Amino acid sequence: HVQLVESGGGSVQAGGSLNLSCAVSGRIDLTYCMGWFRQAPGKEREGVAAIYTGGGRAYYADSVKGRFTISLDNAETTLNLHMNGLKPEDTAMYYCAADVLPYGGSWSAAYWGQGTQVTVS
Repeated sequence: HVQLVESGGGSVQAGGSLNLSCAVSGRIDLTYCMGWFRQAPGKEREGVAAIYTGGGRAYYADSVKGRFTISLDNAETTLNLHMNGLKPEDTAMYYCAADVLPYGGSWSAAYWGQGTQVTVS
């Protein structure tokens, strides 16, 4: 199994920035792609950004392209999401995920963190 613990959420004004981090542990050798999802009240959970391990490609949802940047440290034990130009519509619970399939209209993942709240006013 893979364990994921998020940190870094909070409240920010529109146009501001936040950094989310996710500590990854356990059988990280089982996953080739990690990412971030979010779920706003009354909406379905959606994929935001994903990155393949080993210096692989990154994927972004259209709604965050050019504003969010996903990265993985060299040890591949910390997954980061740097968010710039935040908008009220970015308000959601953000989840770190592993074993992500970032394809099609609905991304999926096998392992999930508990989530961290991001509020943009």
